[in-house]
Formats: sequence, structure tokens, C-alpha cells
Amino acid sequence: MHGMMASPLPPLRYGIVRAFLGCILLLAGCRTEPADSAGCRSCHGAIEAVSASHGSCTSCHGGNGMTRDKGKAHGSLHGPGNPSDWQNWDKSCGKCHPYQLQRVKSTLMYTAAGMIRNIQLTWEGVDGKSYSSRGVESFDGKGSPLELKPVAELNNLSGELYRKFCSRCHVGNAVGDIQNAGHASGCAACHFPYNEGSSYEGGDLTVRGRAPHSRSHQMESLPGTQVCTRCHNRSGRIALSYQGLSDGNSGLVPTRNGLPGPVMLSGGRNAVHIAPDIHFARGMECIDCHTSRDVMGDGYAYANMYLQTEIRCEDCHGGAQPPTWRLVERENDQAVRESRNYRSPIRPGMRSVLTGKGRPYSNVFVQDGKVWLQGKRSGKLHLAKVITGTPEHTVFGHRRLECFACHSRTVVQCYGCHTRYDKGETGMDYIKGVESPGAFSETEDFRNLYPFPLALNQSGKISPVTPGCQTFVTVVEGNGTLSKDDYIARFKGKPQLRFAPFYSHNTGTRAVGCSECHGNPAFLGFGQHVATGGEITGSLICEQSEDKPLDGFLSMKEGKVRAHSAITREDSRPLNGAEVKRTLAVNSCLVCHPYAKDPIYRKGIDHRVLQDTLHRRLLSGT
Repeated sequence: MHGMMASPLPPLRYGIVRAFLGCILLLAGCRTEPADSAGCRSCHGAIEAVSASHGSCTSCHGGNGMTRDKGKAHGSLHGPGNPSDWQNWDKSCGKCHPYQLQRVKSTLMYTAAGMIRNIQLTWEGVDGKSYSSRGVESFDGKGSPLELKPVAELNNLSGELYRKFCSRCHVGNAVGDIQNAGHASGCAACHFPYNEGSSYEGGDLTVRGRAPHSRSHQMESLPGTQVCTRCHNRSGRIALSYQGLSDGNSGLVPTRNGLPGPVMLSGGRNAVHIAPDIHFARGMECIDCHTSRDVMGDGYAYANMYLQTEIRCEDCHGGAQPPTWRLVERENDQAVRESRNYRSPIRPGMRSVLTGKGRPYSNVFVQDGKVWLQGKRSGKLHLAKVITGTPEHTVFGHRRLECFACHSRTVVQCYGCHTRYDKGETGMDYIKGVESPGAFSETEDFRNLYPFPLALNQSGKISPVTPGCQTFVTVVEGNGTLSKDDYIARFKGKPQLRFAPFYSHNTGTRAVGCSECHGNPAFLGFGQHVATGGEITGSLICEQSEDKPLDGFLSMKEGKVRAHSAITREDSRPLNGAEVKRTLAVNSCLVCHPYAKDPIYRKGIDHRVLQDTLHRRLLSGT
């Protein structure tokens, strides 16, 4: 009868059908214990299954699974150990996942092309070539063929810096000897996480306790936040900021009861707690916002991370326009396929919210007129507040503001990075795999979280900026002489410090106060300063730059604003004099009009009204 559940098969008939299906699957080669892995299981019988779809040992690892002789079994392994390493992934993961592998080969997580390019740009100057952690043939963002040269061929100081200092965090390289920061190379870097000591803790007694190994042989198809933290705890420290951690006290200086901490990090660092990002506080993980294309790439090789990243705050929360969506119509829709391992997969008929690049999210959808985000691992539903049309977000003149210009709680700023390269010592070249003359070391002058400077970014919007390769370089030759001594590299034709647009991943619901941006010159790029009349002078001066402040990029003298440091990234720049003066002038209005819902902020402020009788009396204090 229509609408009634079909009757279950009788027990006998059910048993016959089950046996029949079992025979078919056996003949088809779908076995729970593949014959080509029997020899592997004789020694590694207690090892965890990778997943339900990864039954054969040799299809991933190679080797001979038909013998119990260790030498013969291991003689042709892909690795050994990690079959997903970049040297082996064409023979292992790539055989079954060619689409994903082609994306990973071009992603910045593997190529590090943006990092190499920006170091080269601000240290040496570009040479007309594009470089990658390994040689890669791909396509640029416009679809034109692109060859990325291996960074091993970049024979200058910036190439040395990447190979000996920066390369350890990226998925082309395995790291197993750093506490709390170990990871495999290749696909396993994300899908087979390490524990704090980079050692195996699973059931296989032949491997248990050995390092470097993933903590388990079971694959994590959806990596958790701590996987991201393994790498993103240095430089911009976005994984720390997101979780509400700051390693500003990085010398194991006691913070409580004579003890360092409370959170220990790699490199002998300790972190203290600060307010976490609101998304983390609500239980969201990194992959709940970031799509697989942000992380694994989309098949194109981009020159900078901002070009690869496809998500925006406005996607979920709206901006000048509310979030956009499209109807999921087919069972093979990309959002449906990507969400198959989620607690609640996307289904045809749902309305998937679109990213900044116009592609569907696999976990953000519109239902009953509301925007919902589903935690990919947790399945938890989060209601996204849409801010389109609210008074705070329709202030005239704020159209150029990035959301995180106002909503960042903190922005990590490391000032005075002194990098020393000593050719009298040897250092490991992690790309070439050999030690060679030249070792790097770093010190810094000071670190700050708040206030943070603002400038125009590559999109023409006002965003936080942080010191970007603000480096003083010292080079010690083999005979002990200094060929460079706290040298400030040339950028755009002249020696100058640099700042870079930055999103700190430390977002709060409460915005930075209006009077802070409009009344504190530090937010405009003046750093720690002294303001007198028509002058704003930086007060944090470095001996290597006696006429320029270390923590700012603007100064004002006799009412004229001068920029003395650059903002890196294409088309980025500090605020100009007219923009600075307009911003500071609003502070006069905020005294009597402190709230964004005030009607005067719905249109451009005409400061000539300050000359009428009422305003002149108020401003004079009579």
C-alpha cells in the first residue's frame, strides 16, 4: 500500500540473499581482507584500518603483501613510511584521487609560491621568474600555462631563507623533531595528524612509540583545528589568535606562580590566554569557514594567498547586499559530493550559500530566510547574523572598510625582526636535504597586539596591516666580517620598512570603538607617537632608522602627512593626508553624536556646519 513500509524479508530468504550478495562481492574483488595484504597483516595485524574504502595495504604503500619475509615485503615500498610524500603521491594517493592531487600540486600550501615571492620581492627584487617549493607546471589564475621553478634554483639570500628557515612548515616537507609542531609531508600532513611528540600511539606494536609517525593509521578525512595549528603558529600566528592564545611572552618568563605558560608551544615558547575569536568560542573549527579550495587549491597556481582564498565575511553575514545562494539541483552537485562525510550532508533541494568566488559552500545554506552554517565535523548548526542594512553597517564613508578592520580584537605585530645569516656556520637546507654553509637566526625588538594600524589593501579596502618582512638583515661572511649590518632592504627603489595587509583571525562581535579609530593616530599608522598642534611624531625610534618610527609608517609635520614605509601587495598604500585629516575630523562629531544610528552618519559629514551659531558656541565651551 502506498505510504507503508515494505515488509522485511523472511529470515531464511534474507540469509540466502546475503550469501548470494557476498559471493558476488567476493568475485568482484571487494574483500574486507584483501589477499594482497595477508603478509602485511601477519606483522601489522593490530594496525588501524585507514578507512572503510582503503582495505588494501599495497595499493597505498606499495611493497609485496603476499610474503612474510620483511626484506621482500618492504623492498618496493613507496616511501618507506609515508606513501603520500610528494615523491610518491603519483603512485599512491594520485592513482585514485587524481583530481585532488592536481589541486594540491598547485595549492600555496604546497608550492609556497606566495611566501617565496614576497620574501624575494622585499629582500632582493624579483627576477621575472616564479618559484615553488618544488618545480611545478600549472596554470595561473587566468588559465594560462605557468611554470614554477624549484626554489632550489633561487641562489640568493631570499632563496636560502626559504629553504633553511621557512620551508619546514609546508606540506612539501615532513617535520618530526619539533615538539607540538610535527607533521608529515604530502597528503598525510593534514589527513594523518601527528601528536605532540610526532610518535605513533596506535595498536601496532611493531611501530608503537616510534617517531616520526602519525599518531594513528586511521585517516582523518576532515582535519581538526589542531592540524592547522601545527603550522599556523608562527609568523602571523593566526591559529593561536583564533584559539585565544598569544606567545608574546616567548622567553619562558614566569607568568604565574613562578612558572612559564600556561600553554607550551614549539621552539621553547609559552602562550598566555587572550579573548578567542568569536567563531572558535562558538565551537567552530578552521574548516567550518574555509573550503577545501582554500586549503587544497582549485587547480590554479596563485601568486598570493589572498588570490586563492575564496571566502569572505560577507558570504555568511552580508554587507551592502545580503548573502547570495543557489539551489542544489543534482545528486552529483559539488556541494553534495564534498559534504558526504559530514554529519548532515547537503541534499538536492537545499539552497547553498555562495562564496566570494561564486561557488557553493558545502556546509552553509539558507533555510526559512535564515543563513545556517553546519560544523563539518561536529554537525552543530550555527545561525549567522545578517547585518545588511543595520545602522552600524551603513555609516557613510565606511564602504571601503573590511569587516575585520572594525571587528578584529587583536592583530599580532612583530616589530624589528633582526635576521642574521652566518656563513661561518652550517645550516640544513630542507629542500635540498643537505647541510651547507650559512645558518639563520632571528631576534625581535617587541611585539604588540593592540592598537593596530590600518591602511589600504590590495582590494582597495581599509584593513589592518602588520609588519611584513620588516627585516633588518645582518650577513656574516666566512671570515667573520660583516657584508651587511642591520641592513634595511630596498623596496620600490629605496630602503624602507614594510607592512602587509593582514587578517588576524581574532574576531569579536564588539567592534573597535568609533573614537578609537577617529581619535587615536596609532590606528592610522602613526605608531606610538607624540601629537602637538599640527605635528604627530613617532616616539619608538630604532638606532638603524633614527628619523623613522619602527612601529608606524606615517608622520605629520606642519599639517602635512608623510609616508616613510611601504605597504606590500599590489595597489596597497598608507592613507594619504586628505584621508587622515577626514578621519581625525570625525572625532569632533563623536563628542555629541557617539552612536552609529544617528541620522548624521547616513550621509557625508559637512564640516562647514561647525561654523553655525550652535556649533561655534558648543566648541568654544561657552
